[in-house]
Amino acid sequence: MASKAAGESRYDRLAEGYARHWGPVIRPAAEAVLEHAGSVDGTAPPTTVLDIGAGTGALSLAALRRWPGARISAIDISTAMLDIAEREARRLPASAGRLTTLAAPADRLPFDDGTFDLAISSFVLQLVPSRKAALAEARRVVRPEGRIAWVAWLVGGERFGADRVVDDVLDEFGFDPPESDSPSGDLASAAAAADATRRAGFRDVHAIADELVHRWTPEAYLAFIAEFDEESLFSDLDPAERAEVEAKLLAGLRNLSAADLTMRLPTVYVSGRAR
Repeated sequence: MASKAAGESRYDRLAEGYARHWGPVIRPAAEAVLEHAGSVDGTAPPTTVLDIGAGTGALSLAALRRWPGARISAIDISTAMLDIAEREARRLPASAGRLTTLAAPADRLPFDDGTFDLAISSFVLQLVPSRKAALAEARRVVRPEGRIAWVAWLVGGERFGADRVVDDVLDEFGFDPPESDSPSGDLASAAAAADATRRAGFRDVHAIADELVHRWTPEAYLAFIAEFDEESLFSDLDPAERAEVEAKLLAGLRNLSAADLTMRLPTVYVSGRAR
């Protein structure tokens, strides 16, 4: 992430594409964070919840549904993504006034110490410039005995078969293959994720390795590539060339097996209690 401003610009531009094509893929894994959150004192649900890097709000919306008495504060560097979260929250019954959004980075949270019962986060702590700083900020704004629960990507995983088709077709048309926008912050192991959380000031830390599994259709993966993942490349093509590239991609994707269209990405869930 080159800078906050650069991150804002990219994610603002891609917010709608993210909501349509990537958000639904990771939503089940994001919502599962709440299963790891536990309760504040062994019995009571949280009443004040912070969603760090909320994006388009999958985790915030799940928290609104799960805890009808809770107020959720969602922060993200992209105001366009937060606008989508607010839009979706308005469609939920009994959610009025319970979601507050604010543009802010994870390592400089605009809240007083001990404000929240629970901090949650999904697929953000591998992207932040400093995971150490972000976790320390989460600890600062969570009250003593409050909780944290988060999920992020683990390193590794098999190469996705559909990406070979994308690389080959783009190479055939003279385009560079897609480059990852990740700063290579994926967690090395569940143990490393747990250790980082303990060092931030949490105890009773648990970290569990898991896997996100998603079966794509050829049409859905083409839309993901053209309208989100490689949106800047496809938007620069003239209509005739774009149609040609998309037709070639779709033909290649339709020749793949179900296994090659199944994405498997390793994840880690972490939870703990503030000291």
